Amino acid sequence: MVNSKFNYEKYTMEEFKFDYGRVINNVQVQYTTEGTPKYDDEGNIINAFIFCHRSSGDCLSFYDLTQLIGEDSILSDYNFFYISITSLGFPESCSPSTTDLKYDFPQYSIKDCVNFKRKFLAEKFNITKVLGILGVGFGGYEAYTWACEYPDEMEFLMIGDSSFKTNGYRYVISKVIDAMILSADDYYNDDVYCQNLSEIMVSINRLLYSQTYSKNIFQNLTLRELDGVMDEFVDEGLFKDIYDIKFRNDAILNYNVEDKLTNIKAKTLIVSDSGNVYFSLEFDTYPLKDIIENLSIFIFDGKDFIFSDDYSLFFDLFSEFLEEFKL
Repeated sequence: MVNSKFNYEKYTMEEFKFDYGRVINNVQVQYTTEGTPKYDDEGNIINAFIFCHRSSGDCLSFYDLTQLIGEDSILSDYNFFYISITSLGFPESCSPSTTDLKYDFPQYSIKDCVNFKRKFLAEKFNITKVLGILGVGFGGYEAYTWACEYPDEMEFLMIGDSSFKTNGYRYVISKVIDAMILSADDYYNDDVYCQNLSEIMVSINRLLYSQTYSKNIFQNLTLRELDGVMDEFVDEGLFKDIYDIKFRNDAILNYNVEDKLTNIKAKTLIVSDSGNVYFSLEFDTYPLKDIIENLSIFIFDGKDFIFSDDYSLFFDLFSEFLEEFKL
């Protein structure tokens, strides 16, 4: 759901062409911006810093990082122009639910999500090259894909708790979600949203809850606490649309840019939680050391961060990494 505490804007692209050829018209894009654009002598914006949100978020998830990148943050004098865009397939931007196409929405890939944002940036801001990209979770998939497919379009890349492909545990989870959705008798029912689909969404949200915290957090919560937080997570998830979930899950199932990682030219920072149950250091972080040339890796304990909600752990890291891009 959109957080009404912060402002956002809407833009409509005349059309968007998917990678496999299908075109849809009157394409809605939700976005928010912070900071002031700076221009070169030819009138091009040179300080665009793009934020790509998690699968549980939208463009306003950017404001979760106000300690790091807000008006009073450590980066307030770096003069970045932040642009956060609700991704393709998510409510408020173009999605199965907001277009009312439901199961007939075009099948899309993570590359389509990237091209959706690239087209918007070009149309709205005349931006064809950004200064940098920050992606977290699902947004990290977009950031990896952007840097692999269009390596000359950014100078730096920051990715938190994400990966460059869907395999192993993540593949199993996505296959289970797909099977659960397709087991619903009313998935192709054009009538009003039915009880059967709501029950499926409850089960999916319980499964997705298993990815929300690190191993240490889950281990240290009592059963009563686990139930309470799970129920809260499930209740919030009931606002999500099953068709949005299905098409996003399909994109995740087919996500893999491993063979293109050597294309990345941007200075890259990978930030990983040592106890994450969905993304592992062994398979998703450390292998990058031998693949991406200009790479820094930072490992933190998610338990300490989640319970304090204190971003000071990252202050020096962000400042040092971004210092050369200060304008």
